[in-house]
Amino acid sequence: MAIETRPLGQTGTDVTILGYGAMELRGQPYGPAIEDFEAGQLLGAVLDGGINLIDTSIDYGRSEELIGRYLGHRRDDYFLASKCGCLLQTPSGARPPFPHDYSPGNVRAGVEQSLRRLDTDRLDLVQVHMSPSRAQLEADDTVETLQALRDEGKVRFIGMSGILPNLPDQIAMGVFDAFQIPYSAVEREHEDLITTAAQAGGGTIIRGGVARGFPEPNPDYPERYQQLVRDRNERFEATEIDDLLGDMDTMEFMLRFTISHPDMTTTIVGTANPQHLADNIAAAKKGPLPADQYAEAKRRLDKATRAMAVA
Repeated sequence: MAIETRPLGQTGTDVTILGYGAMELRGQPYGPAIEDFEAGQLLGAVLDGGINLIDTSIDYGRSEELIGRYLGHRRDDYFLASKCGCLLQTPSGARPPFPHDYSPGNVRAGVEQSLRRLDTDRLDLVQVHMSPSRAQLEADDTVETLQALRDEGKVRFIGMSGILPNLPDQIAMGVFDAFQIPYSAVEREHEDLITTAAQAGGGTIIRGGVARGFPEPNPDYPERYQQLVRDRNERFEATEIDDLLGDMDTMEFMLRFTISHPDMTTTIVGTANPQHLADNIAAAKKGPLPADQYAEAKRRLDKATRAMAVA
């Protein structure tokens, strides 16, 4: 059984509803320890398992270099997405989220560096990272720089990794081919904006669609992020869904809930664990939840969210 594919907006490209997020390949201190050969085996398993979209970033440590080294010879087998606005090198001692620079010089230099690291002559999608405001984009000529890179054949499509409060303005600009948006059963603040983006003709790439085991937040991350993770965990624990799971574990439910959104194109899930990757692929092959189960899960999640707001 193959993984379902969906059109990525108006790009003319069909991508699998499960993509691979390569952030977990960045290594320590912000990711799990992984040897180069292990990363190579994992990346091979991504493509062999039927996934055809890989998402990475300059900010993800050695991720781009590993993809280039181990998948450069299979470049035509996958749709490659990276980011721009990231600094070429992470400042010493900096903690996520890292500083960004959306100026023409840095955006162009970042794309050129990504091309070298990824051992490719083109990036299928370059997404502006960290959701800058429309005013920031216009002041820095960010979109014009990306359009010039597209005209040079170095970039095929332009995207935005966007969140509230700037995402509505970014969609309204009408210049982005795809939007990377956070969404899951326990993070539904952007649920309607996924539909808005799709109706505007954009592909929708979902991140954060699976929260495996609901781990405690990384203490190296800012307190704002840690609180978001704690809120997410509390919201899920307050939702009575055990009878909806059937033979699913929590991971499968979360992934299939995410791909049940009718306007989602693909959800990128990252892991450095081969068994987790195999589990994700198996869950994605089962497809979305049945419509009645999806609707009931949303009803219960809404109820739990309202109860937490009152408490």
